[in-house]
Amino acid sequence: SDLVKGYEVSKDEYVLFDDADFDKVKLESTKAISIDKFVDESDIDRLYWDSPFFVTPEKGAGIEAFVVIRDAMKKQGKVALGSLVLRGKERQLALEVRDKGLIAWTLRAHDEVREAGDYFDDIPTVKADADMVEIATRIIGQKEADFDPTTFKDGYDDALRAMIKTKTKGGKGTVEAAEPEDTNVIDLMAALRNSLKGSSSPAKTAGPRPRAG
Repeated sequence: SDLVKGYEVSKDEYVLFDDADFDKVKLESTKAISIDKFVDESDIDRLYWDSPFFVTPEKGAGIEAFVVIRDAMKKQGKVALGSLVLRGKERQLALEVRDKGLIAWTLRAHDEVREAGDYFDDIPTVKADADMVEIATRIIGQKEADFDPTTFKDGYDDALRAMIKTKTKGGKGTVEAAEPEDTNVIDLMAALRNSLKGSSSPAKTAGPRPRAG
């Protein structure tokens, strides 16, 4: 049977579409970014930030306009909100100054972002033990480091590359996934429990923790 596309408007009731219908609403892709307003970066909830890409000026007269808007945004400390048509669909953007250019972030639509309360409201309100918070604070201080994305590793990607290399050499293409490296990662809760065991005062026995549902 032929595959059809539709939108459910009510239970068991659908509005059907064909390719011609989608062509009618498809927008023409363009490299021009439309800027609507300027806001503080802190005004945009991080949940709305999606994918970044670099924005550079067109050669010629476009460079001067690009530099003017870039420097004005930097001076005011503002982020530009605008839109761009990508793959036939209009996307909302946030543009921020980065070095000599701009970074454009596509923004998620409001209906694509769920309210945090839908998930967090069921978390019980419990007062944390002050001593355990102090220990956790010390551990965080010991593990403090600079952000370095070059240390990120993808075990699947590494194994896939190794398999490709093996196959190109005429092997069977079977590669054992590397075992996780034995690092000095601290088990936070274990550290807290061990500290409590060494305390001179008896530790209180905690009841079972409710499972997140």
